[in-house]
Amino acid sequence: MSFSLNDLPLRDDLKGQSPYGAPQMDVPVVLNTNENPHPPSARLAKALAEAVAETALDLNRYPDRDAVRLREGLAAYLGHGLTAAQVWAANGSNEVLQQILQAFGGPGRTAMGFEPSYSMHPIISRGTGTAWVPVPRDADFRVDVEAALAAIEEHRPSVVFLTSPNNPTGTAVDIADIRRLAEAAPGVLVVDEAYAEFRREDTPSAVTLLDDHPRLIVSRTMSKAFALAGARVGYLAAHPAVVDALQLVRLPYHLSAVTQVVALTALDHADELLGAVDDLRAERDALVAWLRGHGFAVADSDANFVQFGEFEDRTSVWRAMLDHQVLIREVGPPGWLRVTVGTPQEMAAFRTALLAATGR
Repeated sequence: MSFSLNDLPLRDDLKGQSPYGAPQMDVPVVLNTNENPHPPSARLAKALAEAVAETALDLNRYPDRDAVRLREGLAAYLGHGLTAAQVWAANGSNEVLQQILQAFGGPGRTAMGFEPSYSMHPIISRGTGTAWVPVPRDADFRVDVEAALAAIEEHRPSVVFLTSPNNPTGTAVDIADIRRLAEAAPGVLVVDEAYAEFRREDTPSAVTLLDDHPRLIVSRTMSKAFALAGARVGYLAAHPAVVDALQLVRLPYHLSAVTQVVALTALDHADELLGAVDDLRAERDALVAWLRGHGFAVADSDANFVQFGEFEDRTSVWRAMLDHQVLIREVGPPGWLRVTVGTPQEMAAFRTALLAATGR
């Protein structure tokens, strides 16, 4: 008997949808998922192994349900006088975002975002039964604040997502504009700062606005700058009342003991792990200059990736790059591609492949 997805009692709003996911392919140069290209050092790998081995002796017991030590460490890392009561952690920033929507979204409620942006925002909204309202960015992929304020006034969303630096474009939002949106949002404003560490020097974080805006939530991750994509650690900073709300929807023991100790060990080695950020920024800026010098359009980037174009047939360019053993991402607005900033050797391979793929 044949049986397929269509034979299941799937929710109507999920029928015909596709799961999120970037291609995973075994090629020499992988530049499509915004990972940090620098693995942990041997010294850090040894420290991680020792910490996990010690934790393994107690794996018959449940982990700290509230991850208090980890939250204390994350608060200290963020600074600005934050305490553990103002920080929450989960399995990657995606679970953080899901818990926010479980607590503040849901049937009869609306979430809003400024597109093109992170595609998981509407996907998680749909999964939680929250209506999604997209608001277009301007031609330079920046948030038109006046249009955003008008959309907020019209739709009165329970959750507003603002990604800074934005994914896939890399553009950051001015702190004064974030403040205006926080003042206007009737529900919670979620500033998704997954790529915060890669911003240009002296660019303030939305964390600086928390004292004056109790409905502001700043989401972060250890996947990017901390080079811990495989550990799945996301977190947020907010008013303690927001953290209390998220504990109403979090699953019991949602963050494993192994995950917690790996994240704590990484925080103890933050200087080493973040040491490559300056190099990646410099590599990004050099890539932007090179792309523009060869006639490509490039979005201004404050992240560890660059969006470039414009192509009449971006799929053919993506495939040609893959033929040259370089995997980048076909994502974002039509005509554009995105490349993660890698090592100097990887970027050299990217440049060679791009020139060959486009005949320049």
